[in-house]
Amino acid sequence: MRKLLSTFIIAFAFATAALAQKTVFVDTEYILKNIPAYEAANDQLNTISKKYEDEVKAKYQEVEKLYDTYRNESVFLTNDIKVQRENEIVQKEQEAKKLQQEYFGQDGELFKQREILIKPIQEQIFNAISQLAQEKSYSAVWDKASSAGLMFSDKSLDISDAVLAKLGYGGK
Repeated sequence: MRKLLSTFIIAFAFATAALAQKTVFVDTEYILKNIPAYEAANDQLNTISKKYEDEVKAKYQEVEKLYDTYRNESVFLTNDIKVQRENEIVQKEQEAKKLQQEYFGQDGELFKQREILIKPIQEQIFNAISQLAQEKSYSAVWDKASSAGLMFSDKSLDISDAVLAKLGYGGK
């Protein structure tokens, strides 16, 4: 009986503590769309990405042109010249792949630009969320933009506008 009572008291204490916790959510996509600096950074990244894509595409078109020329002329070429042209095509293709990796790879230029342009904005948002959570005594803040597990949320718990206000962008 005593063991059952102890278990009940502990369970009640945990249930009470769980109910006392404040859980809210934010929508980081919404927040980012309402920050002009993010939109400008995104536009800048899109411009850079397009420039890189065009450069890589031009390299691959050069490879394709060399290959087409080789195919059309291969009947008239000696074996030595064929090998030389094949090597040239392979070298140009490797250069194109290398350029593509330099621009779009895991540690490529586009990734570095994204770090420079977007990361400071994300840090500002995180800091604003952290400050709000401490000021309002929130136990947990969920991001509904990236949480696959969040199936329903009450709009009254959404603090996205408060985060925007904390960042100086008003909110709606």
